[in-house]
Amino acid sequence: MAKVGSKIAAKKKVERAEPGLKDYAVLQSPVITEKSSLAGSESNTVVFRVDRRATKDDIRSAVQKIYKVEVKAVRTCNYMGKVKRTKGAQGRRAAFKKAYVSLKEGQTIDVVEGL
Repeated sequence: MAKVGSKIAAKKKVERAEPGLKDYAVLQSPVITEKSSLAGSESNTVVFRVDRRATKDDIRSAVQKIYKVEVKAVRTCNYMGKVKRTKGAQGRRAAFKKAYVSLKEGQTIDVVEGL
């Protein structure tokens, strides 16, 4: 460290403005559609709607902690909100992010269990 005047100059690490998201805030809801059920039956994949700021590592750790399963891979898709018009007024649907979570062999998550 070098002295500059009476102050000591040191490099500061730039910290992320937002710390890691909480596990239950990362996973918003399971996606229960025909496409997601086909993905689950063919390749042991579960689809979740997740927070748009969540990273793949956040999603992986949240699924492992909440459902107590081992995750093989995480794929994400960002969807932009569609523009909709009604009687001259223009609006936009909310943007969202989906995560396709592949589980290791022998691991399962039953997302319709509590319905």
